[in-house]
Amino acid sequence: MKKIGFGGGCHWCTEAIFQALNGVESVEQGWISSLNPYDTFSEAVIVHFNEGITLDVLIEVHLLTHSSASAHSMRYKYRSAVYYIDPNDKDTIEIIINKLSKENDTKYITQTLPLADFRLNSERFLNYYKKDKQKPFCQTNINPKLAAIRKTFGHHIRNDF
Repeated sequence: MKKIGFGGGCHWCTEAIFQALNGVESVEQGWISSLNPYDTFSEAVIVHFNEGITLDVLIEVHLLTHSSASAHSMRYKYRSAVYYIDPNDKDTIEIIINKLSKENDTKYITQTLPLADFRLNSERFLNYYKKDKQKPFCQTNINPKLAAIRKTFGHHIRNDF
């Protein structure tokens, strides 16, 4: 089992998106920090995945489901990044992002950073979407993102999503 961190948008949304994918064993939702100058905590998830899904697919889903090409004013809270746990993954992540940038004709601002620290969110916010899919936030923000990944990654979506 491998682990990788993703940050960029609301961690409730990011958690649900990755929970929806076959091959993802679990998703930890909370705040992540890297090394200086990226040592402030921002919303993120840690994804535990198996051979049922590739790092390429996980990164592509991530880039397509948050503002990965926008340097908006909330980047301190929503840092667009892929956080590696294993230093051997750094080059692979950068190659995947560059490949997708060319394929999608998009300049991604998503950084490749080492994961330095992670803080799990409080229990009441974990599995936010799974606990109540009818919440207005879920209907307005998460469901449209799930619908978008179903179009491109339908064969990767779990039957219970």
